[in-house]
Amino acid sequence: MGQLAFIKMYILNTMCKMKDVRVGIRKLSFRQYRGKMAAYLTDGREVIVPLSLFPDIKRLSLKDREGWMILDDQYFTFEHLSKVYSVKDLMRLA
Repeated sequence: MGQLAFIKMYILNTMCKMKDVRVGIRKLSFRQYRGKMAAYLTDGREVIVPLSLFPDIKRLSLKDREGWMILDDQYFTFEHLSKVYSVKDLMRLA
């Protein structure tokens, strides 16, 4: 079993939506703002954060950053990264 398959299986078996969060993540973008990550939320907001606040993501190549996955609307991860982030992580920094 590959790392990505293991992560997906783990997340499907352990994660659930956060009850106190009413917004989800629609998509991520790394091409619009140099050195920043843009997260598009389900309520129409756009959250832009510097990649310096997410060192693990910053270390990924641009190609690897495009391998993002949204999990349960409220979490996101990357094919080549084992860490899982949440919409709360983004909102704390916005």
